[in-house]
Amino acid sequence: MERQNTEKRRLYLAFAITASVLVLAAAVSVCVGKYPISPGEILAILTGGEVEGNTGKVFYTLRLSRTAMAALSGMGLGLAGSVYQSVFKNPLASPDIVGISSGANLGAAVAIAAVGSAVTSVAVGAFLGGLVAVVLVVLVVQATGSPSTSTYVLSGIIISSVAQAVIMLLKYFADSESQLAAMEYWTMGSLAAVTASKVLSVLPFWLVGFVGLLLLRRQIQLLSLSEEECRALGVRLRQVRWTVLGLSTLLVSSVICVTGLISFAGLIAPHIAALMIRRRDGYAMVLSALVGGAVLLIADILARSLHSAELPISILTTLIGVPILVWFMYARKERRV
Repeated sequence: MERQNTEKRRLYLAFAITASVLVLAAAVSVCVGKYPISPGEILAILTGGEVEGNTGKVFYTLRLSRTAMAALSGMGLGLAGSVYQSVFKNPLASPDIVGISSGANLGAAVAIAAVGSAVTSVAVGAFLGGLVAVVLVVLVVQATGSPSTSTYVLSGIIISSVAQAVIMLLKYFADSESQLAAMEYWTMGSLAAVTASKVLSVLPFWLVGFVGLLLLRRQIQLLSLSEEECRALGVRLRQVRWTVLGLSTLLVSSVICVTGLISFAGLIAPHIAALMIRRRDGYAMVLSALVGGAVLLIADILARSLHSAELPISILTTLIGVPILVWFMYARKERRV
């Protein structure tokens, strides 16, 4: 009984701390940038008061949408990372594990090479690339006739490798002054070009993926068991696995088609959540989403603040992620997280 109470307190404390950090980071995010906005000015804007210059326009059209996209992106990647690690029984699983990131990267590169670096065409190309990558992974699995977890992982590695080879070929023949630079910049990720219209355009897809995965959290946890145990519990492995992978793809693709590739966010968020509550279940999935949102908001704040020119966000998420992974390796050895 005492152990259960301790676990509940730890759970409540973890959610309270993470939610507080997320809200605080969002509040700081709307204030920080090349055009600083003070808390007093934000209060005046929200209450209909008067502010100087273009402060109100900057807040509504740029800063608010960017903060919202950072939070949505981090939450989506954090939840997807937790799902992948449960489904594939691999603590290093991430969107790369089924080729989504590589497929999206290839789709964006093709769009840049074919029609230029217009934001809309790159976003559509990335979205379609991620979906096609997962379809190819499923087709490879079907061709093998062995729909096991390891087969999905190996298929993802194969598709990712092929996608990377094609991307290198496109870069080799790309125009060095325009196309190559756009391809490289997209792979580093950025929230600089986010607008309210982009957030609203991907929000329906994000909601379907995010809510769908949360509703299937019990089935996702069962997928972390062996296939024999799943079948004994009445889980329809093929249908559930396809549905989960489809929703995860939709969620991740809806994020990176706007932001570009963001490294480590989907990998480290589940580990931070597991270290906080020492469990991997439905609560850990939700906490992973909150942690991912907080991490990406903090990384975006640093990207705008550390240098006169804005840094690609993947640089910050990598610098944050590496020490966390080292910490996770140590904690896993000591606590078996």
